[in-house]
This record gives sequence, C-alpha cells and structure tokens, in this order.
Amino acid sequence: MAKYRGAVIGLGWMGMLYDLAARLDDRFEIEDTDRPTPALDVHRRFHHFEHPGESGIPTSYCEALVDHPDTELVAAADRDVKRLDVFKARYGLDAAYTDAAEMLNTEKPDIVAVATNTQGRADLTCLAVACGAKGIMTEKPMAHTLDEADRMVSTCAAAGAALNCGSITTTDPSFAHAKQMIREGAIGKVTSIEAPGAGAQHQNWMYFLDSDPAWVCGIGDGPRRDSGSSEFIGQGILVTGDGTVVHFRRGSPQVRISGEQGEILFNRGGLYQWELWQVVAGAAKPAPVRMPWPDPQFLAPYGGVYALKDVMDCLAGELDEPKNSGRRVAAALEVEIALKESSRQGGTQVALPLEDRSLGMHYDWFR
Repeated sequence: MAKYRGAVIGLGWMGMLYDLAARLDDRFEIEDTDRPTPALDVHRRFHHFEHPGESGIPTSYCEALVDHPDTELVAAADRDVKRLDVFKARYGLDAAYTDAAEMLNTEKPDIVAVATNTQGRADLTCLAVACGAKGIMTEKPMAHTLDEADRMVSTCAAAGAALNCGSITTTDPSFAHAKQMIREGAIGKVTSIEAPGAGAQHQNWMYFLDSDPAWVCGIGDGPRRDSGSSEFIGQGILVTGDGTVVHFRRGSPQVRISGEQGEILFNRGGLYQWELWQVVAGAAKPAPVRMPWPDPQFLAPYGGVYALKDVMDCLAGELDEPKNSGRRVAAALEVEIALKESSRQGGTQVALPLEDRSLGMHYDWFR
C-alpha cells in the first residue's frame, strides 16, 4: 500500500497533458473552461524507471504520482470537464472535481501538485497545507508578487511541508552531484557564479548559494513585452551576505561556477550537459583542462518525476528542502524584481530584502 495519497490541481501541460499529446503553442484568449485541447492518447505508456537519467520517463505530475512506488494518485481538479473526463479514463478514478477547494477538503491528500495558472497559486498552496498536505509541488513561475511567495514559503515552513516550485533542470540529480563536487574542492574556493539572467521562472544559480542575497545592481531592463512578460531582460550583479558574487551576463551558460582551481558549468552552446575544468597540478604553465564528468551527467527528459523525488526525500528525512525549493525560488524572484528596480533607478545599488512586498512581475500570456 502506498504511503502517501497524491492529487493534482490543474490538468494542463505539466498537470497531465505533456504525457498524452504534443504541445500546442498557439496563443488563445478565451475562457479557461473552453480552452483548446489536442487529441489525447489515454493509452500512452512509459518506460518507468528505477535509476535517475534513464530515457522514456514521464513528465507530468499525474504520471509522477502514478509512477512512484510510495505514492498513489487519488484525485484531480480542473475547471475543464473535458480534461477531467480524460483523467478518469486514463487513471480509472472517479474523484475528479471542478472545484479545487472541494477536492482538498474532501480528499485530504498528502501530496498536492498545483499546476494551475499563476494567479491563485499561492491561495491553493496555503489551502492544501491547511487541509493536511505534507508536500507541495507547484508549476513555475511560483507567484506574481513577493507577498504571495512569502505566504507560500512561511505557510509550508510552519507546517513542516516540503515545497518545490517548478520542475526545472535544477531538480535533476546531477545538480546535487555538481554541488557536492564543489563542496569537496573540485574547483577550489569559489570566486564567482555566472548566469544569463536572474530567471526566477527557471533559475539554476540560486541552488549554489550558501548565503542570502544582500544587494544587486542592474542595467538594461526593458518595458513590458507584447507577450505580457515584464521579466528582467538586462544584465547585472548580485552580492550575497558572505561576499559571493553572481554575474548576470547575456551569453553566459545556464550556470558557471568559477573557482581558484577551475570551473564547473552547465549548458554551453545550447547543450544541456555539465563540464568540469580543472587546473592541472605541476604543469609548467597552469591552465584549466577539461576533465571527464563523473556520473551522473544530466540526461533529458526531466519533469515531475524529479520534483516528486525531492519532496519524497524531504518526507523521508533525507533532504532538508527540495533543490528547487520555495525558499530558493522566492529569493530568486526577489533578486529579479530588485534588478528591475535598480535598472529603473539608473543602475543604483538596491539592498535586499525589499521593503515593498507588493512588488511583482507579469509573465507571458500562458502563465
């Protein structure tokens, strides 16, 4: 018998559809209950895996909860009855609700995936915890405002609930391996970290910080785009309480950690792979040399499976917080908003934490 009962709120792409159909990217401006749904293959099956990194694993939260040996998918909620019908047909379940609050109050799931649009995600997260959830997985972005993110983090922390905010590359087991290598001295003392942007929706750099952000300077931000996004598009610098420097530079790998004896980087030239460069001892002219990357290497796909694994490891007492925890994502959101504020003020230094917690960002139309 499974240890934990799981439920999904929002049967969109990350909730369920990624594992049943090809992605539709067409923009639409219609009522959520009448949104376009592609032809779905309810009989599609996956090579469910035992070892991280194997191909053919599922992406969605529904499939992750079905896949894990210690979880049981018991219910779902969505305003679109067409998607609820597909959910019932695929998983053989009758517990399908058009009202998420009713589902949470009735089913009392232990683990909840909140895969809705961004609006209302904070309220649903807090309600799930109030109904007894021990683990929460949300889609990205975490929230629109700092106040919403604060509420999500503090509510989960007070209840001892694990909070993972986004099934991004950081959830892959190779990230924990990279961090362990750094702690064991693979590149010597860390001198700086680099990333192409703050990217609070999909940030890798925050996982490698051991101290809270202290201040930022940003330049080159632009106005809100036609897509709806007001995310930071400039460049800048972040300094943490312990003096670690993070550079946000266009053209950077997804993350580069430089040290006195080499560097570790992820995703150079569009290829999601880790690289290790080390200064070879005894060389006449010391210079970094690319070394073989010790397994595990990053292997796509990634998705809900790894987010759930982190939550389960937290519940088992094997992990203090998910790699892409709500605390880290909320901090990255604050950094991105602070960079926007700095750029708006002409590149002045902006101290953290920000006093105005009503500050936030808009995201692309589909968020």
